[in-house]
Amino acid sequence: MKESAGKRIQHRLSGRKAKHVRDSQVEMTEIVLPNDTNALGTLHGGKLMSWLDIAASIAASRHCNRVAVTASVDELNFLHPIYVGEAVILRASVNRVFRTSMEVGVKVMSENLLTGEVKHANSAYLTFVAIDRKRRPVLCPPIIPQTAEEIRRYEEALRRRQLRLQHKV
Repeated sequence: MKESAGKRIQHRLSGRKAKHVRDSQVEMTEIVLPNDTNALGTLHGGKLMSWLDIAASIAASRHCNRVAVTASVDELNFLHPIYVGEAVILRASVNRVFRTSMEVGVKVMSENLLTGEVKHANSAYLTFVAIDRKRRPVLCPPIIPQTAEEIRRYEEALRRRQLRLQHKV
């Protein structure tokens, strides 16, 4: 009988205290106020980047039960403008853990509260490093993806990491 990808991953991690993706997931909701917008009445990109970093940081820290600091942010593409008065829903999950670092994916949805229309506005991948009290990197617990989507993100995270490492100076 063929073993599932999730079972193979879990088997490789046996003996180490691993956590499931769901254990550290974050859903954060913000409303776009006039002070958050640019001259066009759309959410300022810097404000969204701040929210992305906060949501991802919470997921990373929940996973490793330590302070986790931002090491990098991958390419950031704005798919749709987000307007004043709309809700912004940020969903963050740890995709994969390496040794002391972890990739966190954040999906951003905008919701028009008057019409109920929801749009995928942005996605980003951030890398965090867990640190100790002396601000030194420490080992992170492994992650166990379970669903097909979690396994896909887990596998893709390795390819993204390899690209990141190629760009490192």
